[in-house]
Order: sequence, then structure tokens, then C-alpha cells
Amino acid sequence: MSDLPRKAVTRTAKLAALPLGFAGRATWGLGKRIGGMSAEIVGRELQQRTADQLFKVLGELKGGAMKFGQALSVFESALPEEVAGPYRAALTKLQEAAPPMPTRTVHTVLTEQLGEDWRELFLEFEDQPSAAASIGQVHRAVWQDGRQVAVKVQYPGAGDALLSDLNQLSRFSRLLGPLIPGMDIKPLIAELRDRVSEELDYGLEAQAQQAHAEEFAGDPDVLVPAVVRQSDQVLVTEWIDGTPLSEVIAEGTPEQRDRAGQLLTRFLFSGPARTGLLHADPHPGNFRLLPDGEGSWMLGVLDFGTVDRLPGGLPTPIGDCLRMALEGEAGAVYELLREEGFVKEEIELEPDAVLDYLVPIIEPARAPEFEFTRSWMRNQAARIADPRSPAHQLGRQLNLPPSYLLIHRVTLSTIGVLCQLGARVRMREEMEAWVPGFAAAYEEEGPEEFGEEVPSAEEDQEAEAAAVAAVAEKPVPGGKRKRTPRPAAKAPGPEDEETAAEA
Repeated sequence: MSDLPRKAVTRTAKLAALPLGFAGRATWGLGKRIGGMSAEIVGRELQQRTADQLFKVLGELKGGAMKFGQALSVFESALPEEVAGPYRAALTKLQEAAPPMPTRTVHTVLTEQLGEDWRELFLEFEDQPSAAASIGQVHRAVWQDGRQVAVKVQYPGAGDALLSDLNQLSRFSRLLGPLIPGMDIKPLIAELRDRVSEELDYGLEAQAQQAHAEEFAGDPDVLVPAVVRQSDQVLVTEWIDGTPLSEVIAEGTPEQRDRAGQLLTRFLFSGPARTGLLHADPHPGNFRLLPDGEGSWMLGVLDFGTVDRLPGGLPTPIGDCLRMALEGEAGAVYELLREEGFVKEEIELEPDAVLDYLVPIIEPARAPEFEFTRSWMRNQAARIADPRSPAHQLGRQLNLPPSYLLIHRVTLSTIGVLCQLGARVRMREEMEAWVPGFAAAYEEEGPEEFGEEVPSAEEDQEAEAAAVAAVAEKPVPGGKRKRTPRPAAKAPGPEDEETAAEA
């Protein structure tokens, strides 16, 4: 392709072809079955053709179309296994690649943004992009001081394309709904549309990324590349190598999967507590698994274009609600949900029914270790999607307050990735450490309930004081931050490949 398509009529026609194509293939399939071909064979062909078209249209258009595809990709584990394969392959491509824009366009943007002498800023610059995604692509380069860097260049016209795509997608969101059973597509598209201005603002992205880079400097578990230079449409950051999570999902060892899942969970819960920001684009293309130099792995985190600003960390009612739900306090959970706006004033629900709805979803927070699987994700999706299910009927009466919308999507997306990984994760451990209000659930329970020894009050106070001190400690120039010791990790597998930073 020669450039990011910008004419609204062109993009609209391509997107409109998606539901028309679905309908046309259904008619084709009916004809094949009438002609004697088995329903199973026809079904597989239909799924593969639909998946191929989905990637072709969403990938080529980039912009909001591709952003939507990336958001969908983390939920493919909710699809029935017999149809998941074709979509899995197509949607996974959207996490890592898109057709590149021409070299002349890249050079034009760099000249406009960095000046006529932009090449003097680099010792080396690779014209061929290393990665391309929804609103920009990344080029590998060597900065003038010798550092390996990633140069993120925004597509010209990306803003108009984002809005045009998402507006068009919202018009036939109901037709796209069956792609992910149990998921309401329209709110997802609306939320993506609301974040367009932030996604396009490389100044905001640079601030969010640098805040994380400074906070996690010297961390044994998480690596965030520092910002080197930023303008309106160009962002230069330090380069990191590693294996994309999409590759770990496809062919990683059990040890790699478990470690990636644990670190992803740790980052999800610790980020808001440590930076006041929630990384809000958790698809596998934005994460890398790389050796930590001590026989284990660490998680590289990329793309801070979308964040939720949470100055006090995750809202305390989240931890309180989870704690009380695990303790079986149906009435208290119901009252808290009503106070926070999850149950509207004019709605009356049975507290026990609300608790029954929540308990299967929060199962990973109950056990010391939980194995996330595609089958568990499918069961949850089926339970909520089936119109005959009490969970479906109750869920339709619940409300999602705007202040919780992004937190909700990020949590669901992260769980989707964990299920793709098939990881065994100590989620309760991370929530105890980082989610305000949650740890109290275990301070009040005996060892019979959770199968472990409960620390004394003095030990608990000392541990809490140590954790607070570790989080509050600021980095010193030229030094490394001390961290609370983590459980020993497993040894890495084969040497990781060098990969590009995500656009």
C-alpha cells in the first residue's frame, strides 16, 4: 500500500465491506451445503475466509480499524475452540504488524518534526520499519550518543482516520458482536473513540512513559525504556530487545508463560500504586519477555499512548468489594456497588444473586495460585452471554460508571492475555501487595480458610511499613532503587530473539 488511506469515503467503503462480506459468505456456505459439501468443511472455510478478510481490512486501514482489531485480539480466548483458530491467527497479526508507509513519507515527517538536519541526530537510521501498528510505525536507529533507540513516527492523517473508522465501526457494531460472544462491542468502540486525542498526543505519551521509566528504574521485574526526544508526531525512546508476548503465547515454554503471566499481573496492579497511572493498552504486542541477567526474565513494557490517570492508585472500593465478596458478605457488596454507581437507584437486585454473579469472575483472587485457561475464559463468556442464564439477566441490570470504564477494560484485557498464555499466576499475592482495601480479607481469616499461616499483628505491621517504604523510596542519580524481594523465578529457556519495539 502506498499510504494511510485518508479519504473518508474510501475507508468507509472498506469497513462497510466487513458485514457485507460476512453475509455474502453465509449465503455462499448455504449454497455449498445444498450442493453436498459437509457443514463442518463449509464452516471451517467460512471461518478462515472471514478471518482473512478481517485482518486484511483492519490491518491495511491501520487507524481506528486496526486499534479495534487489536482490542478484540485479546478476547479471542473467549471464542469456542472450534472457531478460535482462524481468528486467533488473524487477530494475532494485528498485535505486531501492519503494512508500512512509504520511506518518502517517513522522511517528510522527520524533516517537519526534527528539522532539515534530522539525520545528524542519528549515527544510524533504518528506513525499513521494525514494527507498524494503528497510528504509527517504529524504526530502529542509533542516537548521536551511541544509544540504540526506537523512533516512532505517526502516520499523516492518523487522527482523521481514527475518528472516521471508529464512527463507522459503531454503526454496525451489532453485526460485529458475534465475533466475541458475551462482549458488548459498542461501548468498547465508544471508549476507544473517547481516547483518540490522548492516543495522538505524543507529548502526553512521553510524560507517561518517562514517569514509568523513572519509577521502574532498577526494578528486577519490569523494564520501561526511557524517552530520548519527543515532538508532535515523533517519539524517540531507548530500544529494548526481547520476545513479544505474542510469540510466548504461540510457542513459549511453560516456565516462560508462567513468568510472563506473573509479571504482567504484577505490572497491572503495581503500576497505578507506584506512578498514579494505569497502562491502558494491554495487548501482547506491547510487552516483551527478556533475560534479566540473573537466570530469570523481566517484562519490557511499551506504548504508553493510552493511560488512565489514578493519582491515588486503584480506587479503594475495588479492593473492598473483592474482599467482601470473597468473605461472602453479599449485603455489604451490594451496598458498596450501589454507592459506587454499579447499581442505579431505580434498580432493585437480590444481594445474594449479585454475589453469585461475581464469585466465578473473581475466582483467580481466591486461590494462592490460579491457572488461567481458554476453557475457563470460554465458560465465563458463555455464562454471561447466554440469554437464558441468570448471570446474563442480572448483568444486563448492572451499570458501569465512567470512572471505572477503562479500569474494567484493562482488567478484562489482561485476563484475556493470561488465558492466551495459559499461565499459572499468584494473583492474590499481587493484589494483597498493591490493591488498596484487599489485603484485609486475609488478615481476618484463619488458616483453615486459605490454607496458610496468618502473620501476627506485629509482623503484619512491620511488613506493611517495609512495603510502604519500598514504594515511597525515590531513585538516586546514578544508583538503583532497592526493591522488596520477590520469590525466586524459574530459569529461562532458549536465548530470546531481538525484536522491534511496538508502535
